[in-house]
Amino acid sequence: MKNNIKYIVASAVMASMGLIGCNDLDTKLMSNHVTSDEKSDAISSKPDLASAGVVGISSTYNQYQAVYANHIDFGWPSVMMILDNIGPDMVSDDIGYNWFTSAGNYDLGNNNNYANNLAWYHAYKIIRSANDVLKNIDSETTDPDLQLYASQGYANRAFAYFNLAQLFQYTYKGHESLPCVPLITEENADAVAAEGCPRSTVQEVYDQVLSDLDTAIKFLTECGYGVDRIADSGAKRFISLGTAYGLRARVNLVMNNWQAAADDAAKAISTSGATPYSITEASQPNFSNSEDHNFMWAVYVQEVDRVVTSGIINWPSHMGSLNYGYASVGAWRYINKALYNSIPDTDCRKGWFLNEDAQSSNLSANQAAYVASNSIPAYTQVKFAPYQGVLGTSTNACDIPLMRVEEMYLIQAEATAMAGNAAGGKEIIENFVKTYRNPSYMCPATDAAGVQEEVWNQRRLELWGEGFCYLDLLRLNKGLDRRGGGFDPTWVYNIAAPLKPFLIPNGEMEANSAID
Repeated sequence: MKNNIKYIVASAVMASMGLIGCNDLDTKLMSNHVTSDEKSDAISSKPDLASAGVVGISSTYNQYQAVYANHIDFGWPSVMMILDNIGPDMVSDDIGYNWFTSAGNYDLGNNNNYANNLAWYHAYKIIRSANDVLKNIDSETTDPDLQLYASQGYANRAFAYFNLAQLFQYTYKGHESLPCVPLITEENADAVAAEGCPRSTVQEVYDQVLSDLDTAIKFLTECGYGVDRIADSGAKRFISLGTAYGLRARVNLVMNNWQAAADDAAKAISTSGATPYSITEASQPNFSNSEDHNFMWAVYVQEVDRVVTSGIINWPSHMGSLNYGYASVGAWRYINKALYNSIPDTDCRKGWFLNEDAQSSNLSANQAAYVASNSIPAYTQVKFAPYQGVLGTSTNACDIPLMRVEEMYLIQAEATAMAGNAAGGKEIIENFVKTYRNPSYMCPATDAAGVQEEVWNQRRLELWGEGFCYLDLLRLNKGLDRRGGGFDPTWVYNIAAPLKPFLIPNGEMEANSAID
């Protein structure tokens, strides 16, 4: 099943990436045959051209081998898997079928590793696609169709820069003046292509992120449309008004704008209309269909997508236990044993993982038999259902969550407490867990710091496998402690905070002369 070697030499890496550097990859216009003015005129008369560009932004998240010509690259979900594998909560084995061993080994100490290249280039691909849409729409437009399309450019660009800022420099608070990443927008893209682009400060990047989200929210409010107007199917691949509020809640949380984060999370909940999985729904493998009522935003996957037709170069292949892929032939994804043991037996999320006897009360009889017949090991995740619930399927067309409404309750609880209302934050987290996950739950916190710590514990469970683990360590200034987690002995680290930022890739340093 895996015929190519586990690692490739640096020259092959550079050849497979092919398009290194923001002054090549991230700014070049999609067409060389029309001018920008001609494109603007065309979009004004035919808004469907902008609509196609917006669909193109969403497809960027699901690109097949866009950075590396090997089996680790299946779009933004590759970055999500890296961010979980380099943390303490996802355990895997050091075997040939595990493409994420460099992340599992926390091997990030050079400028040409998988983690920094995938995060950097996939983020800038999103930015380029967003800029291509925004370049041809007046930022003051009052046309509701164009407002809807522009909102997607602004919001997706904000998402990409927000992730870059978190990964390629220390967290916002206390580091506002440090150099961060190059800011490329529709305004300077042509100049950057010719001259390169220096790094902006952390403050400047976050200012751009908030400005983009503010504009996206303004346009989504004024246009009065739902995002289902953009395409006939897969509406949750687009950023709705509720999702835009959710993104701004994430940003304000990292910036320690506590009350703003709490307010935005509340608006995300009310505006989206999304509701958490019930205890019954969470007590079975799930989280694979963007049509579910708790999904706010997702990587929308179709059976014809290249990542799916590849068979094994996709997120379910590397993550899934109940379908066919890399995980099912030995690259299983386990929960940290100590974290698993901390989950109360009354919490339905304990069943998202096999116990020490390789069993879970969340599984049906058929699913349990499948686990037994395939000798799936203890502590393996069974949180994520296979496509259409078909056990052993090799059609890995599951949608992948980018934002669920449950996260908004967690943000609201933490931010409310940290804004000065510890009792209110405690009440929010307690009501959420008791209602949707564990009827016996009682929040042990007595002050704001305690609520923040308890919310982090809940995030480790609720958002396991969805790309948040390492980002939470960075924003909370926590170290990386894998002791007692069940890791390979050579992967057991106890690294003190602050954890180091990712390094800018060699290819970018070589191609972008404006970076010092």
